[in-house]
Amino acid sequence: MIDIGVLLPTREAAISGDRDVTRLIDFARRAEDLGFGSVWAGDSLTARPRVEPLTLLSAVAAATSTVGVGTAALTGALRQPLLAAHAITTLDLVSEGRLTLGLGAGFPYPQTAAEFAAAGVPFTERLGRLLETVRLWRSLWSVDRPDTFDGRYWRFEGLADLPAPARPGGPPLWLAGAGPKAVDRVGRLFDGWLPYLPDPVEYGRQRTEIDAVAAAAGREPDAVTPALYVTVLPQRDPDRARAELETYVRGYYGSSLDDMARLQAFIAGTPDECVERLTAYAEAGARRFVIRVGALDALPHLEAVARIAEAVRAEARAVAGGDAVRSAGAVRAETRAVAGDVR
Repeated sequence: MIDIGVLLPTREAAISGDRDVTRLIDFARRAEDLGFGSVWAGDSLTARPRVEPLTLLSAVAAATSTVGVGTAALTGALRQPLLAAHAITTLDLVSEGRLTLGLGAGFPYPQTAAEFAAAGVPFTERLGRLLETVRLWRSLWSVDRPDTFDGRYWRFEGLADLPAPARPGGPPLWLAGAGPKAVDRVGRLFDGWLPYLPDPVEYGRQRTEIDAVAAAAGREPDAVTPALYVTVLPQRDPDRARAELETYVRGYYGSSLDDMARLQAFIAGTPDECVERLTAYAEAGARRFVIRVGALDALPHLEAVARIAEAVRAEARAVAGGDAVRSAGAVRAETRAVAGDVR
């Protein structure tokens, strides 16, 4: 089964100078109404400033009823891990178990190093601290929670009576990243994988390697949820779609679309083209999608992206032989009609 979620435009709101957080909550409600399976929030302190995701997602969870909530991705090592666990547990309780925690170590570039310095965390220790943080959280959220934790970076006591999350074991922990080291860590230690690989073939290759690592570690089949973080901008005119995505990427990253597309998955084109490229990832094994709308004003595009999501799910059902209600072609036709030229 394919589940498709959408990223809340927190960074886009910050770039636009929009400080009305209720708009983000309204965006989440609209996403739920349109059938998205989840809504997600990014995380950055100073590198790409925006509102804090755990706080925002608590408000979103209280304002919605069925849609999942998640971080894509939380820089776990930036936070004191026990205080972070307290906040995450509270969010999981508010959401009644709808939380998925996507985690990242922090991309190795100067702005991220400055962000760690601002938080008082050694940048060179970011990965070790993240992995120890995950070990602490799993300990805190286990059924037989110990009263103490003794690690390389932290030692804590008096843990047995801390609040428990909504689900035994706590929310699923996904790791953002790709490459041999990430593949090994995901296969052994994490519940999900959230890369932004620009090539579906390479995505499928690494997903297969994760399955092999997980099996070698004695984990159950399908222990790791394969997901994808992808930026999508549909338009009836593909040239216009690419030009608008170029403007978005330059405003967001200060780099060209061509440069960023070597690192991340970006899709701009007609609705059919977007469906085709997303379906290629589904065929390569992706089962969860986190879609970032590639526009500073994301809301006008949300319905078209929802139609694309529906078409991708229909394509996946058709391939599996389970689309007994509506053909993928019919959904594609509706998607083209809705997308139009968003202005």
